[in-house]
Amino acid sequence: MRVVAALAIVLALSACGVRRDLKPAAGKALPPAPYGREEPRSANGLLKPHVQAAPARTVELRQRSEERADDPFDLPPSE
Repeated sequence: MRVVAALAIVLALSACGVRRDLKPAAGKALPPAPYGREEPRSANGLLKPHVQAAPARTVELRQRSEERADDPFDLPPSE
């Protein structure tokens, strides 16, 4: 049992240490550049999400309690 647990730990740790630059598979190329670009993006550039896919947070936090404004769409349930 200890041998199996030790082997599992060694395999798990060995998989974590592999870090290198991404490259296309042998005989393959990166996808063509999108319309308006002259050159295709690198592999790391393709992994970075677009601004619209991960927008920055622009919500301002409230510093103190404030009364809510009337909401014209906050209607009671209909019968």
